[in-house]
Amino acid sequence: MLFRREVLEGIAGGRIDRVFRVWAEPRVRAGSTQRTWAGIIVIDSVTPVTPEEITEQDALRSGFNDRAALLTALSKSTKEGGYHRVMLHLGGPDPASEVADNADLSDQELADLKATLDAMDTRSRRAPWTREILRLIEEHPGLRAQDLAERLNRDKLPFKADVRRLKALGLTQSLETGYRLSPRGKALMTHLRSSTE
Repeated sequence: MLFRREVLEGIAGGRIDRVFRVWAEPRVRAGSTQRTWAGIIVIDSVTPVTPEEITEQDALRSGFNDRAALLTALSKSTKEGGYHRVMLHLGGPDPASEVADNADLSDQELADLKATLDAMDTRSRRAPWTREILRLIEEHPGLRAQDLAERLNRDKLPFKADVRRLKALGLTQSLETGYRLSPRGKALMTHLRSSTE
């Protein structure tokens, strides 16, 4: 489930505790979590609702000025299905995000990260790719995933899957559009460059 930046900021600030989606079938379930740059979002409940059941309080607590604005936004959805109210809250910081923000890496941590990248490249059925994607993101922060993938003559979805693998190591961070290297990723890239000089 995707969230706009202002919605994530509202959830983090406690102003937003619900969102509305148009789904044929719910895409999330109660008790599930989602990692975002703002932290871990916890899904409390997912309830189908009719337009008549959507209240002014729903609108205000989902980031809209009033019920009419929320209903207008929902009516413009190109997706087919019914309206769903998703109650949620911020469960806490994303542990991976805390790791990503740490640029103070020991020589052993740097060596371990390099070995992990080497192993990922070795297991790949393609040519080595980890450093190529890290360099590309470093050179083009905020560039759309589609545009980044095209620069490597790759399809977007497999490219995004590889970026998620690097993010799981704390090396990249998602932006509203595109990606950037995390402080941890920048430290690793500096190390990799110095070790090849």
